Amino acid sequence: MSRDPRVDDYIAQAAEPLRPLLEQLRDMAHRALPEAEEAIKWSVPHFTVRGKNVAGMSAFKAHCAFGIHGDAMSRRFIRVTSEADMPLAAELMPLLREAADRILGDRFPGKALVERKPRPEIPMPTDFAAVLTATPDAQAAFEQFAPSHRRDYLEWITEAKTAATRDKRMAQAAEWIAEGKTRNWKYDKPRKSS
Repeated sequence: MSRDPRVDDYIAQAAEPLRPLLEQLRDMAHRALPEAEEAIKWSVPHFTVRGKNVAGMSAFKAHCAFGIHGDAMSRRFIRVTSEADMPLAAELMPLLREAADRILGDRFPGKALVERKPRPEIPMPTDFAAVLTATPDAQAAFEQFAPSHRRDYLEWITEAKTAATRDKRMAQAAEWIAEGKTRNWKYDKPRKSS
């Protein structure tokens, strides 16, 4: 597994008592999943196999967490506050391997993950299209957004129960979009400058 420098940076920015714990968790993931790649997803380090998330880890103020992905029955979260809480490699590594096999469908061919069908596209409402056209910065930014971010705005606008609410949401959306903000921008983690 190659090491992603962004994961190095993430660990370096964690509180001092958590750094060695994160490094140990990372090392166990490397040993259990030699074919995995590191990535930053949702602003935290993840370990992926063939593009599928197998595990992720996060640093908080006084603890770190290690989550093993899978279906609802097999998902696990481990909270580590000190060396005493660290899971044994003999216990954690098989869980990681099982999760990778399950997620990829290699070990349980009959239980491979079902490919999800994409959600139906939400058609652009003509009144919102007119608002975007009247605000060129918003129009340009909206076209550059990821499909999920465009969908968030379209759902928010089309789910309004009254015309007044819809108009208010469209005006607010145009303002935020022109500023390059996603629909849920208040919850986005600020990006650290290099």
